[in-house]
Amino acid sequence: MLDNAILSSGTYHPSDVLFLLKQVAIEPTPVDEKERLIQTGAAHYSEMISQERRPDEHYLELFEQARSRGDVRIAREIVGLAKAIKMRIAKGELDAQITLCSLVRAGVPYGVLLHRELKATGVDCQHYGVSIIRDKGLDTNAMRYITSRRNIDGILFVDGWTGKGAISRELETSWQAFAGTNPELVVLADPSGFATMSGSHEDWLIPSGILGANISGLISRSILSKDLIAPGDFHGYIPVNHLADIDVSRAFVDRISSLCETERESCGAIINGPTTLKQLRQNTMHCVHLVAKLNQVDNLNRIKPGISEATRAILRRKPKKVYIRSQEDEDLSALIHLCQTGQVPLEVSPTLTGPFRAITLIEKMS
Repeated sequence: MLDNAILSSGTYHPSDVLFLLKQVAIEPTPVDEKERLIQTGAAHYSEMISQERRPDEHYLELFEQARSRGDVRIAREIVGLAKAIKMRIAKGELDAQITLCSLVRAGVPYGVLLHRELKATGVDCQHYGVSIIRDKGLDTNAMRYITSRRNIDGILFVDGWTGKGAISRELETSWQAFAGTNPELVVLADPSGFATMSGSHEDWLIPSGILGANISGLISRSILSKDLIAPGDFHGYIPVNHLADIDVSRAFVDRISSLCETERESCGAIINGPTTLKQLRQNTMHCVHLVAKLNQVDNLNRIKPGISEATRAILRRKPKKVYIRSQEDEDLSALIHLCQTGQVPLEVSPTLTGPFRAITLIEKMS
């Protein structure tokens, strides 16, 4: 099945990424119903998908403002991470054949950028988009496909940011079972200290974090339903064609790639020491447990910390409340706009948000 699968690059250039995903057809589940099924345990979130919300014109303007503020920073961090990878290759810490496995979807734009930068500076690099699902793990069929073609010691997983560490822990468990080693995780923003390599440990507005399919190649989040996915299949996805007229996937990476060329000479390698990671993780969980205690939350999956995670939770889930560090924070404009248009309660609380600038609490459904 795998060798005969019809694989796609979405709306990216075919040289940028190959998604190891199976296209499926599935009826959308209304958000309220999906939330009820998830929280009652009647269905796993990966078995359903809702139609992705279309951002309004003002929201797209807020994205463009965030992009213009952040594109140079992203370029510098991509260049710095690429140089750090090359240093580790030179030291023998990584195989010279690098394979980037971007976690669908949030990691994909940055996997594309890192792949382009590594290729431009002479590294043997391939890039795949692979699925990982909370409670289900990595797509092992995808990883078998990759490791039959590429050296396992050069595999780096790519994501956009870290939140409370659920996906990072899922990746660690899955990769330990598959490969017997700890995974290498590369992200732009690692405020919670779960990544091997990161652009920074700051919770900042990564522009792609406030959009969905229309900045990720017009693919949906991954789907894993036994009615659609056979044991030998890749995890599934659906094309998000109703957002095709506002797709910015390729324009976003093209703009930043051009900036990487100008930043290449002045940027050094980004080296993150391990000493601060433990403290970052402790700060994260202290913050999450504070929110849980205040709201009598017994399922921490209802708490979504970090600007990007908090924003996407409002777009895809049924939010109860949003905590922000400051009402005047320019990076929170899109999040505040969603709260105002969706009548989601906002509370300013620097104490509760801790290392994050925003946290969304998902509504409990009986």
